Amino acid sequence: MVQGTTSDAGKSTLVAALCRIFSDMGKAVAPFKPQNMALNSAVSEDGGEIGRAQAVQAQAARLEPHTDMNPVLLKPSSDTGAQVIIQGQSIGNMQALDYHHYKKTAKHAVLDSFERLSARYPSVFVEGAGSPAEINLREGDIANMGFAEAVDCPVIIIADIDKGGVFAHLVGTLELLSASEQDRVVGFVINRFRGDIALLEPGLQWLEKRTSKPVLAVLPYLHHFHLEAEDAIEIKSKAQSASRCLQVAVLVLPKISNHTDFDPLALHPQVELQFVDLADDLPACDLLIIPGSKSVRSDLAYLMSEVWDKKISRHLRYGGKLMGICGGYQMLGRSIHDPFAVEGEAGFSEGLGYIDMETVLAAEKTLLNRTGKITGTDCFVSGYEIHMGQSSGPGLQQSFLDLEALDKKGSLQKEGYISKNGQILATYLHGLFQQDAAMNYVLRWAGLQDIQPFDYQLYREAQIQRLADSTKEALMERAAGRELLSL
Repeated sequence: MVQGTTSDAGKSTLVAALCRIFSDMGKAVAPFKPQNMALNSAVSEDGGEIGRAQAVQAQAARLEPHTDMNPVLLKPSSDTGAQVIIQGQSIGNMQALDYHHYKKTAKHAVLDSFERLSARYPSVFVEGAGSPAEINLREGDIANMGFAEAVDCPVIIIADIDKGGVFAHLVGTLELLSASEQDRVVGFVINRFRGDIALLEPGLQWLEKRTSKPVLAVLPYLHHFHLEAEDAIEIKSKAQSASRCLQVAVLVLPKISNHTDFDPLALHPQVELQFVDLADDLPACDLLIIPGSKSVRSDLAYLMSEVWDKKISRHLRYGGKLMGICGGYQMLGRSIHDPFAVEGEAGFSEGLGYIDMETVLAAEKTLLNRTGKITGTDCFVSGYEIHMGQSSGPGLQQSFLDLEALDKKGSLQKEGYISKNGQILATYLHGLFQQDAAMNYVLRWAGLQDIQPFDYQLYREAQIQRLADSTKEALMERAAGRELLSL
């Protein structure tokens, strides 16, 4: 099990690297995260919802993602509440204190999934959550040492040296663990080091002497490295580059979900993409995207309070293109109804009114992997749907996609929307940009000509392999790391 001194210490990437290293060695290996809190998720092969990081780790292990890889997923809906997903299916919303009491029940699902997974795969790499030294969360813990103790799992602790204070982080974390928990820590990994490692060596020797724990590896800082993020979004202004012809802006909603949809766009050599805070003005752009949201009505209300209805209208008046994905798609309609209090209080919200449709939030979540074509073309698309709402109305006759019907009998289902003037496009489908043909279609629609080839799938695979190779090299440089690889 990989646990971290902090959030974003490198747990997800180290597990992904270890999965690929062991897969390269011909070992059957799988990733596992007992409890994840994230708004970026994926639909697994068995039709459930798991954290996006576990889907990436599954790819690293050369597996299809499965709900047993992440049996508990928490999707925050407010500062004190979250939707609780157990073994891929939502069981409703809970406040933090209510979930704290529910963890005893959730632990059964965690151990059940882990037992099935470990029965199928002789090697399982487990990712912790946050830090094991969060004193207020120790009781009933299922995410870190509580899980490790329950299944008698050895633990690696990773820390990010780029943040500073790495020795204090490692020693302090270890000191705050119980004696039995300290005993199961087999070593440390220091992440994102840059510089001459000879200058770090005295500190490593001190750390090993102080804790009696080996440093398994010092992982290098990988420049220009990209792997899909669990939650973090970088919001900053970018100077326009002459080599990047298409300017794309994505609104950062308070409860934005699945912002990894836009990784392929951000990485495309001809696209300049920036995430825009709702408190800021809309920068000059060719394409404005309203992304998915975990709390569509509250995010829509906040968007309206920051007069984005007027900003969007001005963008369209000046000839810009507008795209909505999932929750953003719902916001483009006439209204959103929540009769069952799915997102909080029951009620009704007026939408932006660009699509003649209404959305009703349902108690049951739609979780589907989909394939099909862009309407009127031979352009293949694939992706996944994750949403609570069902949309209907005359506007949906102007469909964007023809997707394979669920009965698999050759019929097609119309999905999404494209306006008659070609200025507005919307869909429920996440992952649209991960196929180069579908991305090229959207880029062309948004105004980009002479599109350079860019295969995101090949790029992501190369990044996983690069991570694995550099991690393996770092492990091989230290005796304890070589012992780990010889297991």
